[in-house]
Amino acid sequence: MGILFYNIFLFLYRLSVRISSSFNPKAAKWMAGRKGIFTRLKDAIPQDAKVIWIHCSSLGEFEQGRPVLEKLKTQYKEHKILLTFFSPSGYEIRKDYPGANWVFYLPMGSQSNAQKFLDIVHPSLVVFVKYEYWYYYLKTIHERKIPLLLISAIFRKGSVFFKWYGSLYRKMLAFFDHIFVQTVDSKNLLSGLGLHEKCSISGDTRFDRVIEIAEKFEPIAEIENFLKGEKCIVAGSTWKEDEEALSKLDHGNKGFRLILAPHEISESHISDTKKIFPGSILYSEIRAGKALTGAHNTLIIDSIGLLSRLYHYATLTYIGGGFKSSGIHNTLEAAVYGKPVLFGPNYQKFNEAVELIQTGGGISFSNATELNERVSSLLKNADEYQRACKSSEEYVKSKKGATESIIRFIHEKRLLIN
Repeated sequence: MGILFYNIFLFLYRLSVRISSSFNPKAAKWMAGRKGIFTRLKDAIPQDAKVIWIHCSSLGEFEQGRPVLEKLKTQYKEHKILLTFFSPSGYEIRKDYPGANWVFYLPMGSQSNAQKFLDIVHPSLVVFVKYEYWYYYLKTIHERKIPLLLISAIFRKGSVFFKWYGSLYRKMLAFFDHIFVQTVDSKNLLSGLGLHEKCSISGDTRFDRVIEIAEKFEPIAEIENFLKGEKCIVAGSTWKEDEEALSKLDHGNKGFRLILAPHEISESHISDTKKIFPGSILYSEIRAGKALTGAHNTLIIDSIGLLSRLYHYATLTYIGGGFKSSGIHNTLEAAVYGKPVLFGPNYQKFNEAVELIQTGGGISFSNATELNERVSSLLKNADEYQRACKSSEEYVKSKKGATESIIRFIHEKRLLIN
């Protein structure tokens, strides 16, 4: 993609968001969050502040970059942290995140916006998490000789960087001072572009994050009251297809309970989910004081922020998204507790899911019948169950250390030393 086509893309993107903002709530938030943004940035950030700027596309990338952000905040106390998001799904949930000094939307990428933004922010270090490649921002950062890192990156052979028309994207990669990748395959692909000297394998910082969450686990009284010591499946980030497959397990007659945390918690989806599970009760209903009865064998979580702790209570875990083309959600939040991790057939794009299957902690299925067979086998066969539990736990622990590798690089290269 040449610069002309890139500029056309930027124009059409802005235009489409502006048009859809009249009927699409997410687009409306995207627009509203950027209104007057340069004035708000200028009012917030003192010109004499030492700033570390960390950019995330959305919520998933934030969780990936969070361990690095928090280490930088601890080790470089004289610096302030600016956290930016491109997507409302990240910003709206983390706009009050206390680990950053300022949280803003990233202004749309253009040459003038990049220059204005960097004039105001004047960062000492810039960290982009996993992906998000905005040509004018990266170019301007590079031209101003500001240290620029990409962390927890992953590359696949079929992506635009390795196509004949991907020259602009290859140029963007060259703007980074160093790229920390998750896998050997990613490093080999970048080496093929001549970037071997500015690329290293650090692993995935999400492992550090989920280990930290598990170590700081805090009990949830409502969950313990619902389970009363019984076995359960915790199903996270589920979609309708997942919920329909889970509804066929007949768990009420098999001695275990189901905790369901849908990916979408709109009123309409929660209502539809309750119809699929007639023996269900909402988490909000328990918190409001509704009494539990013996008929309540399914708990539907209709709030956010609990999922990573819910997996602690699981006998088996289920990760949603495997029946969608976009694929499964986060498997590591479940695996860290040393529990078998079940998911649908579309998992191949996620390296950790592939490796979980290879080590024995992950179990895939194609349909509701296979799911029922996998669940029954794990619940009946204690040796099989324990092997899967041990495999999950050992796999996650073996991947710890990406954050320390990145922080060590920043320290050794003296990137934050004036």
